[in-house]
Amino acid sequence: MANEPTRIIGLDPGLRRTGWGVVVSEGSRLRWVAHGVVTPSETAPFSERLLHLLETLSVICADHGCDEAAVEEVFVNMNPASTLKLGHARAAVMLAPAKCGLPVAEYSPNLIKKAVVGAGHADKSQIAFMVKRLLPGAGEVKADAADALAVAITHAQLRKRALLAGAA
Repeated sequence: MANEPTRIIGLDPGLRRTGWGVVVSEGSRLRWVAHGVVTPSETAPFSERLLHLLETLSVICADHGCDEAAVEEVFVNMNPASTLKLGHARAAVMLAPAKCGLPVAEYSPNLIKKAVVGAGHADKSQIAFMVKRLLPGAGEVKADAADALAVAITHAQLRKRALLAGAA
């Protein structure tokens, strides 16, 4: 069970730019499959931007045959209106894999940084560097997609630990 290949989509929610990345986890091995960024039109009405996220990510999950999904938790900032809008975007991002029947896990930004870089307060360049090292097939990855791949890597590592603990 623990050695069966599992396709994981990692998602880094944003209203302007939502990063996504797909990896295959097989035992202790990780392999890059694909990554990208979904960018809804900034001039579209809010509801259409959310719908664009939901529909596009649903297609990506289906096209890549994903088995599980992982989403970064909301980063709360000083502006309550911005935080609320990000929460709406995150809901659309979480619903996309759920619509495809995938279980969806959530991870805090600090846990993701700790799992990938080793420090909970790593910056985006450190995350991108480690994603490139852990997934050499991905090549150069822009920040939003690198963050999404980091979410997928985190999920792969934590699900592997859970599987090993369950077998013990």
